[in-house]
Amino acid sequence: MQLPKSLWPFAVLPILFVNLGQIPLSLASSKGADAMHIDRNGSLLSSKGPAEYFTGNVRIDMQFQREAPSRVAGAIVTFEPGARTAWHSHPLGQTLIVTSGKGWTQCEGEPIVEINAGDIIWCPPGHRHWHGATPTSAMTHIAIQEALDGKVVTWMEHVSDDEYRAGPSGSHQ
Repeated sequence: MQLPKSLWPFAVLPILFVNLGQIPLSLASSKGADAMHIDRNGSLLSSKGPAEYFTGNVRIDMQFQREAPSRVAGAIVTFEPGARTAWHSHPLGQTLIVTSGKGWTQCEGEPIVEINAGDIIWCPPGHRHWHGATPTSAMTHIAIQEALDGKVVTWMEHVSDDEYRAGPSGSHQ
């Protein structure tokens, strides 16, 4: 993508890689951290969800992490049917906003729950959980979390096929 010449004097958008090499830190423009900053749709690179943290086909779009004093990080994540995260936790919790499709999520020790477009899910700090698409439907969500000491997530083992196939109670998946 080539930047229009009219924006060159104002364009300072270095991409730094934080934690897993996956979360670009979009810095504010040369106007300073007090100025509003807009990451335009498609302006941040998309990436494939790494196999060590995801099962199946997962695309991560518009991934960001803001600089201090903000601790907010997030991304738009699309799971193809059958795709899901590994078990993981967030030091300050995570909010998921489902924007399309149908998915499943589970906190450790609790049943798998179906989630749908328009649902907003809060997973408390330190809770071990996973989320993804159903076996037959893709799902996209916006994931928002805060960093604690620079860390937004602790990844764990993959969700087994048996754990995943159990589905929500009463499910005929």
